[in-house]
Amino acid sequence: MIDEEGYRLNVGIIIVNKEGKLFWGKRMHQEAWQFPQGGVREHETPQQAVFRELKEEVGLEPSDVRVLGRTEDWLSYDLPKHLIRHYSQPVCIGQKQIWFLLGMLSEEEKIDLNTHETPEFEGWSWVDYWLPVQNVVEFKQSVYQQALTELEEHLNKFWIKEHA
Repeated sequence: MIDEEGYRLNVGIIIVNKEGKLFWGKRMHQEAWQFPQGGVREHETPQQAVFRELKEEVGLEPSDVRVLGRTEDWLSYDLPKHLIRHYSQPVCIGQKQIWFLLGMLSEEEKIDLNTHETPEFEGWSWVDYWLPVQNVVEFKQSVYQQALTELEEHLNKFWIKEHA
């Protein structure tokens, strides 16, 4: 869904393991890494979209994770001009996202990047909390900074203390 301003409604997914490391996915056929994310469909809530995208991109079920927090408001970024598809209607100029922080309850063997017919990721790694801000494509860096900053309190309150 694209809103009246040209932003695609989207969810971002930050998965944290019991050691406090974050899931970091390597995009198919690219040297780019990012968190899982995906569009919100019509008549779908952001939380429904998170669990659908979690299954499609990472192979995890809702029972494999615990929702630790979500951003209060939509966070948005603009696409670079060369990535805007002016021929498609409506034109999408960027994404606005609700970000979810999910605690991984299952073992990492449950992660399966090939559950969808067109996988998003070809590899993945557990990384330190702030590494993604500097290592995601430049036009997403400020949204990653905002999301991780806002969700850090949920990580500390609902996850780190339990697994320390």
